[in-house]
Amino acid sequence: MNLPEQPATFRPPNPTERPWWWQLEDASGEVVTVTGELADQRFGNQADAESWVGEIWAELAAQGVDQVTLFELDRRVYGPMSLHP
Repeated sequence: MNLPEQPATFRPPNPTERPWWWQLEDASGEVVTVTGELADQRFGNQADAESWVGEIWAELAAQGVDQVTLFELDRRVYGPMSLHP
């Protein structure tokens, strides 16, 4: 028996629904893994992604992130962008 796909409200969005994401990096460009609510964030559009990083950049820096690179699916949009003044 085939069950219908779960509605979007009951499952996490897939990458095509939220294609924008930040690669979090240390100063040498190595990927940094963060924990909690900051981990694995994806966004529906570029503006939401940029607003998010603008609001929480200090929290990311506190977890060892020195720079970020913005992607749409697997296309690099820009970066790395430093989180330091």
